[in-house]
Amino acid sequence: MSSAALPGTGLLAIVGAILIWASQLLVAKAAYASIDPYTLTAVRYTTALVFLAALLWLREGPGAFAPGDRPFLLGVAGVLGMAGSPLLVFVGILYTQPEHAVILLALQPSMTALAQWWLNGRRPPGFTLAAIAVAFCGVVLVVGSAADAPAGKLLGDLLVVSGALSWIAYNLMQGKFVALGTLRFTTLSCVAGTAAILVVAVLAHALGAARMPSATQLVAVTPHIAFLAVLGVVVAMLLWNHGSARIGPLNAMLLLNLMPVVTYAIRVAQGAHFTWQEWAGAALVIAALVANNLYQRRAARAAAVR
Repeated sequence: MSSAALPGTGLLAIVGAILIWASQLLVAKAAYASIDPYTLTAVRYTTALVFLAALLWLREGPGAFAPGDRPFLLGVAGVLGMAGSPLLVFVGILYTQPEHAVILLALQPSMTALAQWWLNGRRPPGFTLAAIAVAFCGVVLVVGSAADAPAGKLLGDLLVVSGALSWIAYNLMQGKFVALGTLRFTTLSCVAGTAAILVVAVLAHALGAARMPSATQLVAVTPHIAFLAVLGVVVAMLLWNHGSARIGPLNAMLLLNLMPVVTYAIRVAQGAHFTWQEWAGAALVIAALVANNLYQRRAARAAAVR
């Protein structure tokens, strides 16, 4: 039996990607004791690019590195998705809690629906708009009632939201590069994104906002970098693409709503304590997103029957 006939492999792949992504902000936050977010992001994406480029070379050969007929637009997509998004999110969690960042990132499907309404005039169904409103109310509860909010938390939350918007723009632009294929588009956009990250990192070092870790600090943070670069970028993306192709994007997005649950569970296991507003807000966000996804699945099935 072929792997395409085994939806269970797709489910396991999606769950694996979710477990990695739900953990990566916590891993990054822990790494900040030894390395700043600019240097960490630069090392992370440079390492990931090496793996992606090697994989593309082996699968499609050197000709696959040609940027196609829209090199400028491809570069813009890479700067937004592969540089703007990770830099803004990773710098943001320097000031806010990772679990709050995950809740904000969970709003990306809702923000995408609103972006498509604004750009294409495609108004979401009333149920979806109601779910978005409930989810945003939950976010307000979460981000506004932290028990031990660090200084600059609002700045951190705004940076995370900006990173989420950058990722949405990247995904909306991906539709213009269908002919490149997933691996080629991911790798080529990562080239542009990594170049932009390196420029920002150099500027951050020149301005004193970043520092080179010592040899001892670099050794201490090596497992974090390995997790974030190899698992967080390469493995998780390949697992997600594999699983989504087998169980369908709607089912994959439904499972993605479990990411905040996993992050909160990890934080509880670490001994974190949350206010009732944080629990209530997180529950509202997750419930609204799950309800809307189930609504979309039912609408898709009904449309397929017609």
